[in-house]
Amino acid sequence: MMAADTSPFRIPNVRLFIIFRVLFNARFYYPVFSILFLDFGLTLAQFALLNAVWAATIVLCEVPFGSLADSFGRRNLLVFAGFLMVLEIALWAFVPRDNLDLLFWAFVLNRVLSGMAEAAASGADEALAFDSLQQQGGGDWGRVLERQIQLQSAGFVVAMTLGGVLYDPELLQQLFQWVGLSWRITSETTLRLPIYFTLVTAIMTLLTTLRMREVDVRDDRSKASSQPIRTAVRLVWQTGRWLFRTPFVLAVMLFALLCDSVIRMIMTMDSQYYRVIEIPEALFGVFGSLLAMFGFVMPGLARRLTVHRSPLFNLILTAAAIQLGLIGICFVWPWAGLLPALLLFSSLYLVGFFTSYYLNQAISSGQRATVLSFKGLFLNLGYGGIGLLYALLLARLRGRIAQSHPDMSEVLIKNQVFVDSLPWFAGYFGVLLTVLLLVSWRMLGKPRP
Repeated sequence: MMAADTSPFRIPNVRLFIIFRVLFNARFYYPVFSILFLDFGLTLAQFALLNAVWAATIVLCEVPFGSLADSFGRRNLLVFAGFLMVLEIALWAFVPRDNLDLLFWAFVLNRVLSGMAEAAASGADEALAFDSLQQQGGGDWGRVLERQIQLQSAGFVVAMTLGGVLYDPELLQQLFQWVGLSWRITSETTLRLPIYFTLVTAIMTLLTTLRMREVDVRDDRSKASSQPIRTAVRLVWQTGRWLFRTPFVLAVMLFALLCDSVIRMIMTMDSQYYRVIEIPEALFGVFGSLLAMFGFVMPGLARRLTVHRSPLFNLILTAAAIQLGLIGICFVWPWAGLLPALLLFSSLYLVGFFTSYYLNQAISSGQRATVLSFKGLFLNLGYGGIGLLYALLLARLRGRIAQSHPDMSEVLIKNQVFVDSLPWFAGYFGVLLTVLLLVSWRMLGKPRP
């Protein structure tokens, strides 16, 4: 007699969840993101403003959309996210460039749509997959996360590599000549190529969400409610109260907030760090792809740790790796400085895995998407908070260096300010981690609240 198939990947919603994550995040413009906006004709100040609009949209929509996912259905929010992604990329792909004022406001709308799509997908996709798994008799959520992160990393490598090639007119011209094509390629030709490719993945993302099937986990009172918006608002309030009264879940979220914000803040400046440690710019994309390759290794390690070790041990191990990475990058060793950077950046895979694994184990089905949206809110608030603190620190360091070395060039001042700021990350993380562990030591000793 043959054994029953217990693989979680036999469940359609689980497979579609993985495909959705790969397609939603495989954006071919990522390797040229900032310069793409500038090449369209925007200024650096406008680019910074657009990023602020994007972040603010996510913060405002994150929790309400999570509550709507629990009230109206996770699949419905994911279809909405896919639809928004198509609109977001199509607007970018076809907006005319001859009117700079119109172009800027089109990009404002693009950033709002993008932030709404991120917020609509955040929590809903994971909640639908986890509850589908539980409805089919349960399964190893760790295996699902491992496979998802591995395939998402593979998609990221492809998008990063191909996106850079598509945007380089000289390289693309050489490739065409090599295969015998006589087409003439210019920067005007390649300007929107990464966007067109991303539009294809956006359409595929929407089609993927349409194939998903809803898993109804609402209680009878929610099903019978004639005022679903009021139900969603009440669910936000109830979930928020539950969150702050559930020590284990709150501790995991605070740990994720601290680790994620520090790593992401430094990752946004990775090209500056590579430049300081004397890495040629031509290799920046190579190291980005190398980092993505850690996505094939770290999830497997994390899954085994969840089986054999306690949450407290796993989170302390992750924090120790982050602290070592933060200390290591302070020395800005030429070339050798890549090692602590890779240790630091790859730790983000552990943070994401452990946070998802432990939260989903502790959350009831009826409020899963709402709680996971609170997680997204925590992470974005943490990132915004540390960004503000870091901006204030940079202004202070810059003033001090400019006063002490009035003859120093602008480039050298920028590099020195950046180098002097790195030890502050190690100190900031160490102090807050110590406080967090003192407060949550006992509550993290058990996997459930």
